[in-house]
Amino acid sequence: MSALRRKFGEEYHVVTTTVGGGFFPSVKRKRQRFVDKNGRCNVQHGNLGGETSRYLSDLFTTLVDLKWRWNLLIFILTYTVAWLVMASMWWIIAYIRGDINRVHDDNYTPCVANVYNFPSAFLFFIETEATIGYGFRYITEKCPEGIILFLFQSLLGSIVDAFLIGCMFIKMSQPKKRAETLMFSHNAVISQRDGKLCLMFRVGNLRNSHMVSAQIRCKLIKSRQTPEGEFLPLDQRELDVGFGTGADQLFLVSPLTICHEINRKSPFFDLSQKSLRSEQFEIVVILEGIVETTGMTCQARTSYTEDEVLWGHRFLPVMSLEEGFFRVDYSQFHATFEVPTSYYSVKEQEEKLPPNSPLNSLCNDKYHRDRVCSLDYLNVFEVGSSILPTKLQKLNRGNDNVQRKLLRMCGTSVERACSTGDLPLKIQRITVSTCADSEESTPLKYFKVKPECMTQSTGDLLLQKKTQDMLTLGSMLDSNLPAKLRKMNSGCIS
Repeated sequence: MSALRRKFGEEYHVVTTTVGGGFFPSVKRKRQRFVDKNGRCNVQHGNLGGETSRYLSDLFTTLVDLKWRWNLLIFILTYTVAWLVMASMWWIIAYIRGDINRVHDDNYTPCVANVYNFPSAFLFFIETEATIGYGFRYITEKCPEGIILFLFQSLLGSIVDAFLIGCMFIKMSQPKKRAETLMFSHNAVISQRDGKLCLMFRVGNLRNSHMVSAQIRCKLIKSRQTPEGEFLPLDQRELDVGFGTGADQLFLVSPLTICHEINRKSPFFDLSQKSLRSEQFEIVVILEGIVETTGMTCQARTSYTEDEVLWGHRFLPVMSLEEGFFRVDYSQFHATFEVPTSYYSVKEQEEKLPPNSPLNSLCNDKYHRDRVCSLDYLNVFEVGSSILPTKLQKLNRGNDNVQRKLLRMCGTSVERACSTGDLPLKIQRITVSTCADSEESTPLKYFKVKPECMTQSTGDLLLQKKTQDMLTLGSMLDSNLPAKLRKMNSGCIS
């Protein structure tokens, strides 16, 4: 396992011991990155064997992917060799026909006029290929083999020109240089945003020309081991930067801060400030878009290792309003400052929240609806009063102490449990009804407790006391209402 880790670039410590048993301080070696800061991928393909022939099957792409020095060398050598070969063929024709020995014979018609040695044949080919046409050397009608060679030379020259010039044009127009004017912040930061712990980094565009349909993606590169024991080196996981909400589609006219929310679905759910120091991962950022001036797709890449992630930091603002325009100060593009941030991970924060915390109840309701809760942390009367009209809620505010007493009395009679459905208590049917029999349309709503429904629970729990206690609870609830409400409600309670 240690050999595999060294092979895939994870950092390790070297301790040098002395004869006396002492040791020098450990030296922290810089581990190998999967993607450099400039976007270059540190991957080399070896031991291809017979697969190298695949490169020749796609020769044009192979030439485009080569470095500039190799492209220029191939460009020069191809034209030089082609010129020499074609000039040699013209000289051979002149030599076989005997034109070289009869240069000064005015009554003899050669294949090519004024070609009497190799340099003159080479000049004739260059004049023909470049369509210069000085008029001193030309093909005569007495040479059919020269006419055929001239046709072959024209076709071959057109193919070579189209291939090499097209290759050079594609290589020069590649949008790789456009990616150099797309900036990424040197560091990523972790801090609170909108009450949530987020991983953030900054991107910017140095040119005035826009990136059309710009989209950003993030990959987490981290080796891991499966429960079956399989070791996955450089395993790739997706980091959500707003794919579901459309936040990954960028309007990149000014620097933007890209945000990844750390939640239960995030790979950094259990990442804390302490564990960040011992983690081994790399975040690869990929920005894609269409260059507005050329219409070609451009891709810019960078990466952040665990050493480049700053906990408890935030980026400095770079936008300012001037007279008639907005100004971007790129001198502060990479600058950060510290902000108060919890040292704990999101997982630890959720576990440390008190059970009656609203944040914890919301989280449990979203992800753990089947968890058992306690009746002490739920206020049934608050739920009931929230559905009353505003005027009646104001009249009912003075009965909080009575409600708490009734809640404690109810807690001793009924077993406290949670339902896996929408109702959180074992009392699953507390109906809210209106005064249907009353002539006046009274907006008051009341709780009607049905004793036959008290035993209906998803856990099949039994009552621990007689149903008469629950009827008494309903009557006590009515007796403790204000006089005005009790009078209005007297004709509705049955």
